[in-house]
Amino acid sequence: MRYLHGVTDALALDAQLCFALYSASRATTAAYRPLLEPMGLTYPQYVVMLALWEHDGASVRELGDRLALDSGTLSPLLKRIESLGLVTRRRDSADERRVGIHLTDAGRALREQALPVPECIARQSGLTAEEGAQFVHLLRRVATSLRAQPDNTHPDNAHPDTTEEPR
Repeated sequence: MRYLHGVTDALALDAQLCFALYSASRATTAAYRPLLEPMGLTYPQYVVMLALWEHDGASVRELGDRLALDSGTLSPLLKRIESLGLVTRRRDSADERRVGIHLTDAGRALREQALPVPECIARQSGLTAEEGAQFVHLLRRVATSLRAQPDNTHPDNAHPDTTEEPR
């Protein structure tokens, strides 16, 4: 039986989807670092800002859902971004339980500085625009499938014959 990249040992590191994702994630985050440093942002802070540039005024819960982050991870990120003067928190006058995260003028202005970042990363990725779009589609499919599996760790739930080399 063949696994990822034609490897025949199911436990070979190169046969592991998790390791390929982990390695690509680390390389991607490292590629963002020099692009984000001039803006004073870390990668996680940048991702929060991306979500806010799409939906200024989102609640903490909405941001957590959008970014797949729990409040224990998101709250410190928001505090740091707030201390940078990029966002403010405001209670919703119609619903006191809802706290909206709103971009400041500085937060909105930072968007202009960030505009070249996606193109720089796309160039560095070594993928064509079509490959990049397909890769994003496949990653979303993997994430959706894995989140939908209540017990994807049991060996009986594994389907090794569905792993084949990409075309």
